[in-house]
Amino acid sequence: MAGRKNDLLGRLADLGEDAIQRIGDVPGADRMLGAVNALRDRTDELQKRVRGLEGLEQRLADLERKVDKLSKGAASPSRSTAKKATTTKSSSAKKPQ
Repeated sequence: MAGRKNDLLGRLADLGEDAIQRIGDVPGADRMLGAVNALRDRTDELQKRVRGLEGLEQRLADLERKVDKLSKGAASPSRSTAKKATTTKSSSAKKPQ
């Protein structure tokens, strides 16, 4: 049975090679092969760009965490400053009377 499978696969390989040779003989085949090669090159370039996006996403997540920490730290002093300004205004408003 193993011999039959090898024979079948060998025949399929031979037929595939014959088909590729026939495609090469077709008049518009060179343009088609050029388009396929260009598509392959564009796909490779796209894959490289997508791989670069993973690093950018990680940097963005790190920066967002830093901004959150800074905004939480800055929120506390700004609230106390706002309260001081309110008390100063109210005390200065009472003096003219």
